[in-house]
Amino acid sequence: MQAHSVLSVALRAACLLWLFFSQTLYASVDNSEIQALFPKATRIEPKQDNPPVYSVYQLDDLLGYAFESQDYSSLQGFSGKPIRLLIGLEPQGILVGVKVLEHHEPVFLHGLGEQALFDFVEQYRQQDIRTPIVVGGRQATTVDGTSITQFDGVSKATVSVVILNETVLVSALSVARQLLDDFAGSPLATPRSDLFEPLDWQQLLDRSYLQHWEISQAEVEQSLNQHIAYFPDLDIESPEQPFSELYFAYLNTPNTGRNLLGEAGFARLTSELKANEQALLVISSGLYPHVPDDFIPASAPSRLVLTQNDKAIELHDMNYNNGDILGSLNTPISEGVAHIFRIKPHAGFNPAEPASLQLNVSLRRNPLVESSAPFTHPLTLDSTLFDIQAAPAVHKPVPVWLRMWQERGWQVGLTLLALVLLSMVFMFQHRISRHGQAFHVFRAGFLLFTLLFLGLYAQGQLSVVNIFTLLLALGPDFDLTVFLMDPVIFILWSFTFVSLFIWGRGLFCGWLCPFGALQEMLGWIAKKLNIKQLKIADPLHQKLQWIKYVILVGLVLTAFLSLTLAERLAEVEPFKTSITLFFMRSWPFVLYALILLGMGLFVHKFYCRYVCPLGAGLAMLGKFHLFSWLKRIDACGKPCQHCKNSCEIGAIKRDGSIDYGECIQCLECIVILNNDNQCVATISAEKQARKARKRLEQRDIIATDTPWRDAATPTQG
Repeated sequence: MQAHSVLSVALRAACLLWLFFSQTLYASVDNSEIQALFPKATRIEPKQDNPPVYSVYQLDDLLGYAFESQDYSSLQGFSGKPIRLLIGLEPQGILVGVKVLEHHEPVFLHGLGEQALFDFVEQYRQQDIRTPIVVGGRQATTVDGTSITQFDGVSKATVSVVILNETVLVSALSVARQLLDDFAGSPLATPRSDLFEPLDWQQLLDRSYLQHWEISQAEVEQSLNQHIAYFPDLDIESPEQPFSELYFAYLNTPNTGRNLLGEAGFARLTSELKANEQALLVISSGLYPHVPDDFIPASAPSRLVLTQNDKAIELHDMNYNNGDILGSLNTPISEGVAHIFRIKPHAGFNPAEPASLQLNVSLRRNPLVESSAPFTHPLTLDSTLFDIQAAPAVHKPVPVWLRMWQERGWQVGLTLLALVLLSMVFMFQHRISRHGQAFHVFRAGFLLFTLLFLGLYAQGQLSVVNIFTLLLALGPDFDLTVFLMDPVIFILWSFTFVSLFIWGRGLFCGWLCPFGALQEMLGWIAKKLNIKQLKIADPLHQKLQWIKYVILVGLVLTAFLSLTLAERLAEVEPFKTSITLFFMRSWPFVLYALILLGMGLFVHKFYCRYVCPLGAGLAMLGKFHLFSWLKRIDACGKPCQHCKNSCEIGAIKRDGSIDYGECIQCLECIVILNNDNQCVATISAEKQARKARKRLEQRDIIATDTPWRDAATPTQG
């Protein structure tokens, strides 16, 4: 109980520390990193909020935008953490480059090396995001015939680079749709150009084509909770004077634009608006107009915001008629401030849907004290002025995880077929194991399939890294698609998890682990070479088994504190070196893997028995298996020790019982049990039967001979 309490406290502390570290914000991007993407840049604006980008200029010419991927994509990498990228995009939709700021992909950190990752992202330079980009693949066109750009993938890191590619495209297209005109869709409501009738100012107001909004001094005082006279910047002439009085109108419809601007003015406005751009007229007067006195023409107003669907839509002053708008309007108003604001297509403003104008009031009592309050008014336009279009059917791209399953369809099919076959073998193990020689041939072939196909080709080597990646991913933001990225890994993990509660951990460790298969094959070689096998005494064997459990707990706790450190410590598994990279990495890793394999020549499956943290994790769950499939008989262990002596993994105890936490279910004990020429109990019973038959035969002979003797003996009288 005391050890349990200590472990519980340690786990809670680890979780709290992890929550603390997970709240730490990313370090801000250094301007030198942006400068590397835009070498000609002379000015880099601070990061703006909506959308979060850095605007990059050469003098006053916009070179493009730099942005961080985590602001637009939460797609997790193979490690369970997002790949953080800095992306540069030109106004024409051309990528100027991609820089990796942070990642936790194990295959690049501790396997292939990061240079392979950096070489991959170099392919994005000068790519047009209008053309779909895919990693690998076999087709140069999409289903509808459009061309695509194919990137060279990174061998042994397919999942990581596919996720990175998706991150780049999601981020870049999101920025493009918000800031680049060519990527914005046309509005769902278009003004009817054929609908026009002459209307004066009052008629426009009566029909709400022109809308009026007045904010009184009392409203402002109530919102600010202060008397308006306390603000010295306001030139108050009387208490009845409006704080702010606004008129506004949507100018793209002829009934509004032509009547307010006149025929020539409306034609001029239409020519100045780019495709799918919209215009909004705002006139204001009173103590607080919609722009301050120092407003810069052709900029965005700080006081006025257009909102729709809880989204702020930025307005840009057109500087129409050099700012002299009141003089060109058909209006009775002679004093005030007027502007025509441009609404860009990427804002997605739909004039047929409800919207509102927001006036942000900010007043100073003194240089140190400022009071602020927003005021809103609905902007509702007559739908009869527009042609309402049905929302275009948006073609949703195939999810990246589904694309991975489609591209590896035959691998998925072959893996599923192998698992079905293995399940049948385990379900009918007693019937199949009666044919000992055929069973051994099947097992050898299946282990060869596991090593060559599942391991070396399909990269289906499960790892303890997958376990703590799953633990860190659990939570309200859990995303199953991260684990669907690699179909073979997902299938093997799903099958292994289910099988743990049916057969225990042995089905995976003894049949589906590529590194385990490699170790078993080395055991075959050791027998052929007559290498003497070291027998470890039971007491020492029992103690050494705990090493893998200590390693597992240490790795999981470390993962909650530092994922990067946990990934480094997970190199205790030689899987990446031997199976994933097939020994193509730096010599210390190769030497470590070779030492473990070499020890397996003298101690059968040394790594599996004493070091493997993955096996430890599976054994902990496997203790909850529902059935004990490995049959035992009364003679097992009392006195027969044949299965125990033949069990090379050391999972059969002296009393004949099986330790399912250590058993790899090679089924050798079942082969012995079901073969009359191997099971000692059966052989002994057969000997007893033979002796019994022999005694019966001798008794029959005696019985046959007795009558003859009786006949030859004279009888007495």
